[in-house]
Amino acid sequence: MSGPVVFVSDLGLRDEFVGVCHLVIARIAPDVHVVDLSHGVPPHDIQAGAMMLANGMAHAGPYAVGLGIVDPGVGTARRAIVVRTAAGPWLVGPDNGLLSLAWAALGGITGAVEVDPAAVGSTKVSAVFHGRDLFAPAAAHVAAGMPLEKLGSPVEPSQLQALELEDAEAEPGRIHGAVVDVDRFGNIRLSARPSDLERAGFRVGTMVEVATTATSIRARRIVAYSDVKPGEYGMLVDAWDWVSIIRYEASAAAGMGVTRGDPVWIALAG
Repeated sequence: MSGPVVFVSDLGLRDEFVGVCHLVIARIAPDVHVVDLSHGVPPHDIQAGAMMLANGMAHAGPYAVGLGIVDPGVGTARRAIVVRTAAGPWLVGPDNGLLSLAWAALGGITGAVEVDPAAVGSTKVSAVFHGRDLFAPAAAHVAAGMPLEKLGSPVEPSQLQALELEDAEAEPGRIHGAVVDVDRFGNIRLSARPSDLERAGFRVGTMVEVATTATSIRARRIVAYSDVKPGEYGMLVDAWDWVSIIRYEASAAAGMGVTRGDPVWIALAG
């Protein structure tokens, strides 16, 4: 096996943390390619990191190693884990749910271990930077071909922490969901899927009312962002098959005043 290592974190680019993780991987496995999927996860936002990792790993191929570092529990009793998935890719990171959306999308877990520092060559482990001392070395060794059983002690998959995203409720003429993410353009990703649009009967061109606890707007179901005029709202299926509310050339989230977790109701416009 030979990578790539797909790296997602909330470490940002202002400090040397990401670069140091690259250096650790290069020292152990110099031929392995590292893909920086994103280091812009909001600090400590496990769900956002989990969604990014799952989206990226879907395109990474069967020999990829997902490396996730969003770790507000660093230094606590939470485990550092390596997971092998049914589809082939491996996942490395903290046992806090960060890896769980990716392993679910990749067919589930076929094996998991808690990382043994000695097994990955770490004689000293900082209580505040497991990315450097546990996760990056483990990802490098996995990408270079180290078998799962040599990385640490087995862990029963059912004991691992997993995130559960709330599903939307859909019926003819209505969808009730929640905001699961807001991207850098201000597009509002909802906990609804194309099947929910079909169940509600919201075909392309349908005009709907999108309401929160604070406000409501009208939007038309569209296919592409430019199917509405600048400043107008639209509802579409995004690149990852989530229903999103957008505002062409403007921020839908700012216009509606929503953040992640806010409830949203969608109904046929009267």
